[in-house]
Amino acid sequence: MNLYLGIDFGTTGARSTIIDSQGTIHCETEYTFADAQHLELPSVWQNALSAVIEQIPPTIRNQVKAIALDGTSSTVMLCDTDGIPVCEPILYNDARGAAVTERLRAIAPPNHTVLSATSSLAKLLWWQNFRGFTSPLYFLHQADWLAFLLHGKLGISDYHNALKLGFDVDTLCYPDWLIQGIAGAVTPNLPHVVAPGTPVGEIKVALGDRFGFPPDCTVYAGTTDSIAAFLASGVNSPGEAVTSLGSTLAVKLLSYTRVDDAKYGIYSHKLGDLWLVGGASNTGGAVLRHFFTDAELDNYSTQIDPEQGSLLDYYPLLKKGDRFPINDPNLSPRLEPRPADSVEFLHGLLESIARIEARGYQLLQELGATPLTKVYTAGGGAKNMVWSAIRKRYLKVPVVTPVNTAAAYGSALLAKQGSESILDIRF
Repeated sequence: MNLYLGIDFGTTGARSTIIDSQGTIHCETEYTFADAQHLELPSVWQNALSAVIEQIPPTIRNQVKAIALDGTSSTVMLCDTDGIPVCEPILYNDARGAAVTERLRAIAPPNHTVLSATSSLAKLLWWQNFRGFTSPLYFLHQADWLAFLLHGKLGISDYHNALKLGFDVDTLCYPDWLIQGIAGAVTPNLPHVVAPGTPVGEIKVALGDRFGFPPDCTVYAGTTDSIAAFLASGVNSPGEAVTSLGSTLAVKLLSYTRVDDAKYGIYSHKLGDLWLVGGASNTGGAVLRHFFTDAELDNYSTQIDPEQGSLLDYYPLLKKGDRFPINDPNLSPRLEPRPADSVEFLHGLLESIARIEARGYQLLQELGATPLTKVYTAGGGAKNMVWSAIRKRYLKVPVVTPVNTAAAYGSALLAKQGSESILDIRF
């Protein structure tokens, strides 16, 4: 039997899912990140990668034909020519790129996706401005580096991860404005970009021997965590969308039309002949868990009437700055007034996050995306039925939970689809 392994690196941990050719799940594993300083994150990620693989029974590992991996969008790092990180990674929601806003605007075309303080390109420019590296370096996304650990081919990315670096998915190359704009004393090698699901190389011999993978087990180009969650849902009709309610909030609408508007943090990923239009907000489950335990969330949610609106008008953030539907690194959290009643407070938070989600989909349609017809929910928030009912009231379309919601399942599908393709290129 041929099996397919998907590995997801989210904001709180790593997960794996193994499926067969029918999409049936054979194994799932999980590893939660330990607290670490940013400088130690690569070691944390590497340990997590090994841990989720080691938890898979050997009798299943030896049937894995293909592997694909996803990571958080715009989490980036600099490595030397051996693939060893040379400084701390910059995480997906780190807005230090605000310090290079003027240079970013001078380089990129107006209203481009990269015109955000948290874009991959903004982080690259920040490194150029504030770090004096002189040795040859590679600029990689989290998913690029983790896949490199498996196949050993340094400097390969996919065009989902590379979108916020400025890669042009129409021409499938880096535009001249980007190449010229980053040219200077410190210019890291940009990754070679391929389509998600493209075969990159067989797993390294040493890893194959260590974990018991077949010698011909192939690693395929991956994607971002939110797109992997979208793939897991099984959505294939324009107008349908997936909201990922994890630590943060991400929306993806399948559309005939491409929409990009940096003013609102809206961008489009290429998906076959269609477009995944959406954005990602810093609001979400991390804010809820800051104030409530999981048990409290479950208990208090059951005491909320989802058909009754809350008068509390919050913009729930843990720190200053959001990316979508308001793209402002200086946007302040709004969490006052806080009522003494915890149920009332939670109601206000759930309602406010639902308003942000609804505003996001409204913007996508105002700017030309295919009209919204249904929303599937992925992530931990999909389990909260009261929250789903509140969101349905705002979205005014059916809100459902797909059979599969895990991003790791979406990456496993990507590995399966890649291995079943007639394309067979190695780098």
